[in-house]
Amino acid sequence: MADDIELNRLYWHSRRGMLELDVLLVPFVREAYSALDAEDQARFRKLLTCEDQDMFGWFMRREEPGDPDLRRMVNMILDRVQPK
Repeated sequence: MADDIELNRLYWHSRRGMLELDVLLVPFVREAYSALDAEDQARFRKLLTCEDQDMFGWFMRREEPGDPDLRRMVNMILDRVQPK
């Protein structure tokens, strides 16, 4: 029950209103978040506290987060959607 509530909360926090972010974050929550270890789950929650404009720049690879935890999470999300 608590896990469902947490996932619902994360789902709604992942909906940013910017399509470019929504198409990355929402599927990540639905498809990958539960399989993450506790540290990566904490990193994802930390990412959700960031400003949309910062995340947009990171996901468009215009810049990188200075925080290594955020950089790891951004790369993890991008690795899921980019062809190898």
